[in-house]
Amino acid sequence: MTHKAGFVSILGKPNVGKSTLMNRILKENLSIVTPKAQTTRHRIKGILNTPEYQVVFSDTPGLLDPNYLLQSKMMDFVAAAVEDADVVLFISDISEQYMDEKLVERIASFKVPVIIVINKIDISSTNEINKLVHGWKKKVKPHAVIPVSATQDFNIEEILKTILELLPEAPAFFPKEDLSDATERFFVSEMIREKIFLHYEQEIPYASEVAIESFKDEDDIIRISAIIYVERDSQKAILIGRKGEALKRVGTEARIDMEKFLNKKVFLELFVKVEENWRKNENKLKRFGYSS
Repeated sequence: MTHKAGFVSILGKPNVGKSTLMNRILKENLSIVTPKAQTTRHRIKGILNTPEYQVVFSDTPGLLDPNYLLQSKMMDFVAAAVEDADVVLFISDISEQYMDEKLVERIASFKVPVIIVINKIDISSTNEINKLVHGWKKKVKPHAVIPVSATQDFNIEEILKTILELLPEAPAFFPKEDLSDATERFFVSEMIREKIFLHYEQEIPYASEVAIESFKDEDDIIRISAIIYVERDSQKAILIGRKGEALKRVGTEARIDMEKFLNKKVFLELFVKVEENWRKNENKLKRFGYSS
């Protein structure tokens, strides 16, 4: 029996549903999802395993023109994912047009097969969808154009079927029991960051970073200590909230998710510290895992 394996990189502009799509394909909530753009900052690998194949998906930050060093590092993760890819899944949505020449040129530069996925079709008409499918095919000439609704699980299996047609015969790259190559520490830090994106507005989510200081797996409980870094004292005050109530809500909701993910009781301590201009500092970014 032959075995297929390969790397599939998921690309697209911010907020088109890349993370939701990977989670739906994997049937696991590996990537955090919020309504805000630029929620994903890292390249997050999700591994789909069966006896016949292993597909290593890479969820990536949304494509943008960087304004500061953190965003440049995020785009480095995208470039690395493209470099490794056997297939590129380019996620668009019904609001995005194929007339964007810069985008078309970028897609055309990929040296591997490209599948265009038009997401969020549940909020569009059949006529609009058909027009977009035809436009993408004419402009980009991809291997396939697949309309989907990630939130409604529509046409997700068609994406996987098309990917498997393109993957080479190869042995598995990771142990078959692995869901990702990222650590538990990484995923619990993302769970905290997700709650910050969900519960705070304006600059707070984008000025925040989470570092896990300790992760102690004891017999009947996992004890986690995490620091949320922000750039200014005013942001720290907002994050903590009146009598610490805002921070407590973040901790409570993150702990519940952690217990489901880790399948064990969790004791979570959260602290907030100011780290001025961390988004623009090479050494600080490296410390937070943003190294190319």
